Amino acid sequence: MKSRSPTSSTRLWLVKSEPEAYSWQDLVRDGSTAWTGVRNYAARLHLNAMQPGDRVLFYESVTTRAVVGLARVSRAAFPDPTAREPGWVAVQLDADRPLPQPVTLEQIKADPALAKMSLVRISRLSVHPVTPQEFARIERLASAR
Repeated sequence: MKSRSPTSSTRLWLVKSEPEAYSWQDLVRDGSTAWTGVRNYAARLHLNAMQPGDRVLFYESVTTRAVVGLARVSRAAFPDPTAREPGWVAVQLDADRPLPQPVTLEQIKADPALAKMSLVRISRLSVHPVTPQEFARIERLASAR
């Protein structure tokens, strides 16, 4: 589960989960999971754009409110088996590695380099694209302590 620098074709993402529903520790325990249950049209567009090898920041919402780990997309969009209506999709995520230190929402909001991050601007969205600069900044913040 060693992290590698993104290539020019690798896309970067952030997924949000309520730790009571599915936490980072659950993903580490399972090793891999189908990212199901997303029922937002904008998030669905992002799920459809995800490709194997894409890197993912795992954000625990509600109680933790922090990016806590890194994952990878291992399977592109497929029909969400939990959906009752057609068109909803899931992707397969594999645990990569925990961050050395969580990067809190408070830190993200306070950092000028992350001010335009979609996590800050569109907080209710559960799947966000992330720029290479934002991804790198999160990794630096996680290692800075």
